[in-house]
Amino acid sequence: MKCSQSYISIIAISFGILGMGSCKNSAAPKCSQNKKAETTTFDSIQEISIKRTEGSPSTKDSNIENDLKLPQGYTLYERIKGDLNGDGIDDQVLMIKGTKEENIVIDRFDRKADRNRRGVLIYLTDADKMVLTTKNLDCFLSENEDGGVYFAPVLSMEIKNGKLFFRYDHGRYGHWKYTFKYQNSDFELIGYDASENYAQTVHREKSFNFLTKRKLIRKNISEDTEVNEDAIFEETWEDIQLERLYSLSKIKDFEALHITLETKQNP
Repeated sequence: MKCSQSYISIIAISFGILGMGSCKNSAAPKCSQNKKAETTTFDSIQEISIKRTEGSPSTKDSNIENDLKLPQGYTLYERIKGDLNGDGIDDQVLMIKGTKEENIVIDRFDRKADRNRRGVLIYLTDADKMVLTTKNLDCFLSENEDGGVYFAPVLSMEIKNGKLFFRYDHGRYGHWKYTFKYQNSDFELIGYDASENYAQTVHREKSFNFLTKRKLIRKNISEDTEVNEDAIFEETWEDIQLERLYSLSKIKDFEALHITLETKQNP
């Protein structure tokens, strides 16, 4: 894969313009994101029956044990719950991971690295069953990519206020986050936020609102300041030229999407 070149290119673009800030505490956080995955796989992805605790009056109030089905050749990597469609009932987001042996390689440190890509399944709860609404089997890189001179970004998921967030944390270099909302029978990308940092100094922040088609760019114009509370930011608003919203089920590669959003004037 060309993962390390992509991440280094992004950093070079951002910090070639902004310059490198000084660093008081630039020690990298632990880069391991390995999780103990459940290995049971199934042959199909269809509606999922849910089991209620005996005597439970409703799905909302019950302690639900889910009989999950995963696509063949994938394993469960992570699962989160939360209401995604405003009905007050928990839905489920499953991050899955491929299991192909040919994608388990020996890295440059002579260690085994599972480079199988990850994907996502989203199930909305409907009465006594859960219905698959969004499927994307390999849109995320593995958790074991080669980050070059630094560790690769760490991916996490969150459900909050009816929205689904995918966040990448890249230690001293900052972070970026995608915001999805369920509409038009899919989860559509309605927001993108990024912070370009070096250690404790924020150099630039970006906030894209794809619903209003506007983006805010905040540039630190006092970059010699190591304390963000004392920084002075220059704000610029720009229009976004976008014909249609990105759908989660159709995003082929989040790494490519990140490069597009960071390097093009308009995605």
